[in-house]
Amino acid sequence: MVSSMTGYGRGESNDELRNFLIEIKSVNHRYNDIIIRMPKKLSSFEEKIRKFIKDSVKRGRIEVYITLDESKNEDIVIKPNLNIVQQYYNSLKEIKENFNLKDEISISQLTRFPDIFRIENREEEEDVIWQSLSLALRQALSSLIEMRKAEGLKLAEDIKSRSLKIYEIVKEIELWTPIIVKEYRAKLLERVRELTEDTIEIDEDRIALEVSIYADKSNITEEIVRLFSHLDQLNTITSESGAVGRKLDFLIQEMNREINTIGSKSSDINISSMVIEIKSELEKIREQVQNIE
Repeated sequence: MVSSMTGYGRGESNDELRNFLIEIKSVNHRYNDIIIRMPKKLSSFEEKIRKFIKDSVKRGRIEVYITLDESKNEDIVIKPNLNIVQQYYNSLKEIKENFNLKDEISISQLTRFPDIFRIENREEEEDVIWQSLSLALRQALSSLIEMRKAEGLKLAEDIKSRSLKIYEIVKEIELWTPIIVKEYRAKLLERVRELTEDTIEIDEDRIALEVSIYADKSNITEEIVRLFSHLDQLNTITSESGAVGRKLDFLIQEMNREINTIGSKSSDINISSMVIEIKSELEKIREQVQNIE
């Protein structure tokens, strides 16, 4: 079944060191446009995240928001600056020897000086971080896809309903077409009688020729056949899965072209009215198609 391009998904994951919260929003877009907003320290995962999303979502503007909570601070490592400690120790030792001091140099003395320690982030393998991040990402993406599918189901139902209505109108046009030719012949005979005041014998061959020319110019059989074919394709495609939005958009353009040709060929007021009704339904379908992946 088709999917909508509109949806929202949310996912969370927790491990001993960090919490991930990921939100994904998607709206209509002609292409697959992915925007990721996340902490700078996760930038190395950007391409991996893009590929992860592209494997499941083919069209739409996708906005990804990644929040990282490291409040536990267990990934912080405190290490001594041994080079600086050594220099402080040597300086204290020099002072002791020069002034013949007896006090011992203790660790409590050394740790009072600035820059004795440095704080570093614990080095972890990217696979460990990705395992936690991808879990939240998978949850958010799964939720997004489910919402897009549910919305797509509603869109498909609406399109099929309008497609059936168009089908019924086209059938009515098909049945009405032969009647138009007969009415044209009757009106032509009546007009000739009015002009000649019924004093001249009517040339049936000439009337038949005029009617034949009119029937040929107003023939919409090919357009009707193609419209029925397009309607069948429309119902088939809306039952398919995957990215079919562009295919549907092209099909609606073709259907509009056929119905415009029917409208231009026929001067009958009844067909003109039915053409307007079909165009109205096609426009509503086109609006729905704009939301399909």
